[in-house]
Amino acid sequence: RRPGAAARMEEEEDEESGGRRAAESRAASARFVRCLYAVGFLDLFGVSMVVPLMNLHIKSLGASHTVAGIIGSLYGVMQLFSSTFVGCWSDIVGRRYSLLACILLSALGYFLLGTSTTVFLFAISRVPVGIFKHTLSISKALLSDLVSERNRPLVMGRFNAASSMGFILGPVVGGYLAEFEGGFYQTSFICASIFLLNGGLVWMLPWSEENTGNREHYQDKGTSSFSARSNHDLHLKSATSRALTNSSFFQSPWIQVATVLKKIKGIACSNLWDIFLVRFLMSVAILLYYSNFTLALEERFGVKPLFAGYLMSYSSALGVLAGCLLGPITRLYGHNTYRLLLHSSTFTCVLILLYASALSIWMVILSSTFLAFSTTIGRTCIIDLELTVGGNEASGTLLGVGQSVTSVGRIIAPLLSGIAQEFSPCGPPSLAVGLALVAIVIMNANKQKYCSHGSVKLKNQ
Repeated sequence: RRPGAAARMEEEEDEESGGRRAAESRAASARFVRCLYAVGFLDLFGVSMVVPLMNLHIKSLGASHTVAGIIGSLYGVMQLFSSTFVGCWSDIVGRRYSLLACILLSALGYFLLGTSTTVFLFAISRVPVGIFKHTLSISKALLSDLVSERNRPLVMGRFNAASSMGFILGPVVGGYLAEFEGGFYQTSFICASIFLLNGGLVWMLPWSEENTGNREHYQDKGTSSFSARSNHDLHLKSATSRALTNSSFFQSPWIQVATVLKKIKGIACSNLWDIFLVRFLMSVAILLYYSNFTLALEERFGVKPLFAGYLMSYSSALGVLAGCLLGPITRLYGHNTYRLLLHSSTFTCVLILLYASALSIWMVILSSTFLAFSTTIGRTCIIDLELTVGGNEASGTLLGVGQSVTSVGRIIAPLLSGIAQEFSPCGPPSLAVGLALVAIVIMNANKQKYCSHGSVKLKNQ
């Protein structure tokens, strides 16, 4: 009996130590995720300090409206082509090195912006930012590596909320600094310093602890049943190979480029076109809604631009609240991302229609209030659906392609808005309603595919 009792005691001690290790791993993962929330906050806080002041600055340098528009479009075009490549590159070399490279090179761009005394220097400063400003996309890919499929919408929503808080506070600080002499240059240098601080935060993240906890969980997951895997799947397949991906950073650039092109080809040959089309249509619809928002309110209701600015800030604040409420909402929907996306897109379509046909400013305020919730939920759900259906093995590539799709929408939306405004101030939102309806039809036509929850994977994986 004594040997048997000793064996039982040893088993109990092993279980206790295993439980402690699991608890420590979960705590390390939670700390890591909270640090990524801070990374997202600092990123948009720094950017939003400078972006509202850029048009005024370039005009003060003597640039015409056409030149200012060309430089702005150049940034969008660089984002369009670099999003997919940088996201795919993060899958190859690892999140740590790619995230650090993007943050530091973006800091260089904003430092150059702080020295831009001519239009040419201003344009040069936008090049590194246009190519490497993908901090949020890589952070989201890292979050998708760290959390389970069930918790992913909740974590992504909180990350978006933290980032949006930075976007709300940044313009206030930037506007205050702009009141001083040379305020734009000071603001640019402060923005570059914030990016350097963000890089230091990323460097000090407990990567070694996180990798160890991830590998332990992945090994434990291999011995569990299928139901346990489905309930506790943390999507950390990339963590077990992170030792290989980290060493890939030092591989030949030609090998990295070839691997990037291979991964992009896998996305292009996959059957994810409908999801990206839905993202494109909804992005253009929302951009059309905001494209002439201030001008339309002034023409339709005689509202001053200041009130429109307050209304947009109010909507942004509600978007932060919506990100925090995603957890209870996803639980209410039984973690059915497709159904939640379909309902939020339908709600968005109805609210834009309400705005387009509004007879009073109070109907505009009502539509803006609920639209902040529906767009925030829809934006998070479409990312989750991309990762669920496409597979988490190439999350960086998927998010990069999705960002490129959104960039195409940013290029096309102003053109469509200008054409629609020739007919009526309500033209852009009316066109947005039509595009949203097409997206809803596509989602209904592919209902079975979306509900499969990841049974459709990339062909080349």
